[in-house]
Amino acid sequence: MGRPVADTSPLDEIIPRILGNFAEKNSAREKGLAASRTIIRMSANAIRAVHRGEFAEAAALLNSAREVRDEAVGALAGHGDVYYAGFLHDAQKEYAEAQTTLALISGRPLPSPEELGVEYPAYLNGTAEAVGELRRSLLDRLRAGDFTGCEELLQAMDDIYSVLVSIDFPDAMTGGLRRTTDQTRGILEKTRGDLTMAIALRRATEALGGEVSSDEAVDVI
Repeated sequence: MGRPVADTSPLDEIIPRILGNFAEKNSAREKGLAASRTIIRMSANAIRAVHRGEFAEAAALLNSAREVRDEAVGALAGHGDVYYAGFLHDAQKEYAEAQTTLALISGRPLPSPEELGVEYPAYLNGTAEAVGELRRSLLDRLRAGDFTGCEELLQAMDDIYSVLVSIDFPDAMTGGLRRTTDQTRGILEKTRGDLTMAIALRRATEALGGEVSSDEAVDVI
């Protein structure tokens, strides 16, 4: 008498359930990917608007980006493995960078991660990367021969670095913050040197009774 054959009929119920879950997860992933690309694009456009001095336009773009982000978070609810796959973190980081850039250059209060609705690692990395945008704004002013607010921008960059360098947790928790902080230090020190040289040139020129031209400022930086 042969061995009894196992009943495979449960698979008829199990497999469709698994396939249904995969289909739902894939749909959520596609929505999340599309939303993340839109958030990154809107955030980049907002930063460009900030550098043009178009703060209202930048704020409007970021409001739209937040709505898209909320839709993405909703679509990925219940799919934690997809939510933490990385692409939404990158989008939130770019969004946080743009919001931080807008706040610091326009003189607005720095938003918290809760106000922005982003994860802590994305907030920290986005704030760190905003230092590069502050450098760009500072150099644009120096090239125009305008020193207004330059030291305040440098101080903001220094404040951000001083806080970030004190965070000592594994990269798996912070989203690779240590590497981003190292890059921030390089940007800060280079900017400090550029501003110091530009100020020294201005003082020397003023002592001689002249004015610093934009061409001279460009030569320095």
